[in-house]
Amino acid sequence: MVEAWYMDEAADDPRLPHRAEPARPVGLEQLRRLGVLYWKLDADKYENDPELEKIRKERNYSWVDIITISKDKLPNYEEKIKMFFEEHLHLDEEIRYILDGSGYFDVRDQEDRWIRISMEKGDMITLPAGIYHRFTLDEKLKAQDSERMCEGRKVAPLLAPASLPEGGHDQVLKSLLGETARLAGE
Repeated sequence: MVEAWYMDEAADDPRLPHRAEPARPVGLEQLRRLGVLYWKLDADKYENDPELEKIRKERNYSWVDIITISKDKLPNYEEKIKMFFEEHLHLDEEIRYILDGSGYFDVRDQEDRWIRISMEKGDMITLPAGIYHRFTLDEKLKAQDSERMCEGRKVAPLLAPASLPEGGHDQVLKSLLGETARLAGE
C-alpha cells in the first residue's frame, strides 16, 4: 500500500524522506480529493496484466513508454534527475507505474504544501492535469523502471514560474487552461 505524508521544509538531499515533525500522514482519500488516483498492481506481469489492460481501456491510455532511471541506462543521468525534481505541471493527467525500484512523487495540496508519495514496485498513480509535482529517486538509488501512459500523445511539462503572480499556482493554472482553450478554438 502506498504511503504519503506532508513534507518538512528542509532543503537538503531530496532523496531523503523529509517527513514533517510531528508526522502528518496523508491517506488515499485525501490524495483522491486532490485528484491523485492509486492502484497496486503486479509489476511482474505488466505485459499481460488484465487489470492493467482494463485500466488502460477505461481511461483511454493509448501511449506508453518505459524509462529506466540509472546511471548506466539513462543518458545525461545527473541532468535528468535534476530536471525530474523541478516543479512542473501538465495540461493532461500523468500516469506512472513503477515496474522496479522506488522513488518519491511530490504533489502540492490546495494550500501549496508539499505531500510526498512513496512509490515502489507495483504502485501506479495518476496525477490530474494541472497539479504541480516533481519526482526523485529515494535514498536507495536503485535503478527504477517506470511505465508512463498517456491519453493519445506525449505531453511536455510546463515548469513552475520562479516568482508566482498574485493568486499563486491556481492563477497560473487558470491562465494556462484559458490560453489552451483559446488556442483550441482557433
